Amino acid sequence: MFTGIITDVGVITELEQQGDLRARIKTAYDTRGIDMGASIASDGVCLTVVDLGPDWYDVQISAETLSKTNLGHDGWQVGKRVNLERALKVGDELGGHIVSGHVDGVATVVEIRDEGDSTRVTLEAPEELARFIAPKGSVALNGTSLTVNEVEGQKFGINFIPHTKDVTTWGDVSVGDPVNLEIDTLARYVARLQDTL
Repeated sequence: MFTGIITDVGVITELEQQGDLRARIKTAYDTRGIDMGASIASDGVCLTVVDLGPDWYDVQISAETLSKTNLGHDGWQVGKRVNLERALKVGDELGGHIVSGHVDGVATVVEIRDEGDSTRVTLEAPEELARFIAPKGSVALNGTSLTVNEVEGQKFGINFIPHTKDVTTWGDVSVGDPVNLEIDTLARYVARLQDTL
């Protein structure tokens, strides 16, 4: 489990297609404190550490993960910066919202505009996920816990303050970018409950 509070921005330094895609991510984390098999959310995707070095870790990415995330939409390339978060430990501060790292689908950035010092980003969700997104509700986008400002059909808006753009990859966003979308767990269970009534 994660919180959606990004604690490092890593850089992809190697990609190799083996049976699965293998990626090396350079990080500022002290890798001496990372166990083999640990889970690290990388752009919101919960991935398992399969190898470690002094300032990097490797993950394997299955075909299933590639099909459900922006990793399979040419989203990951050598040199790309990625949002990173280590898994929660008992007693950690829950500063965002409960995030599983299991991406539900890919949203697309459709508009970016400045509003004062902040930036409003409008995204379009896949039709089957749009019903789970509500104004003032939470979503995780590329692993970042964010509050939804408004919703209109499949489109929804997010406001990014300068701090968020500085400590995540959201300062690099462009129109047309595919974005990993994880809907709020609570919304998923409420919808499931409604479907059974």
